[in-house]
Amino acid sequence: MAVSIQLTKEYGYVVLVLVAYAFLNFWMSFQVGKARRKYKVFYPTMYAIESENKDAKLFNCVQRGHQNSLEMMPKFFVMLLLGGLQHPTIAAGLGLIYMVGRFFYFKGYSTGVPDKRLKIGYVSLANSRNLLLVPFLYSAFLILLIISNGIQILKY
Repeated sequence: MAVSIQLTKEYGYVVLVLVAYAFLNFWMSFQVGKARRKYKVFYPTMYAIESENKDAKLFNCVQRGHQNSLEMMPKFFVMLLLGGLQHPTIAAGLGLIYMVGRFFYFKGYSTGVPDKRLKIGYVSLANSRNLLLVPFLYSAFLILLIISNGIQILKY
């Protein structure tokens, strides 16, 4: 049995947030590249060792800020894409807040003082991630209903 889900034009906002997040991630990766050159940590070394590099902590903070963003990306994408099925503008707005939080989290972490990531970045990350669960769970519930009952709920 085939199930069709029609996307509204507002779902484009969800896609825009995903594209913007990809550009943010590219920017972070360039920052890591700059830090590699500045602190002389070359590939394939993932993290610098303090006994071998006096600037290890500075580089590792930049690297860790980006790595954490990569670790969270799949969860963010799934929640945003599924949450946006039923509530695209809410999901896109929360996704944008999350993305801004990601930026400040990275900027704070990149200072070399890991606790600075917790000022603005962590607050907006935690709140938007938790709020993004609401449209995600609602859409996931509807999808499960559609699959289990074979009914078409999403009509626009």
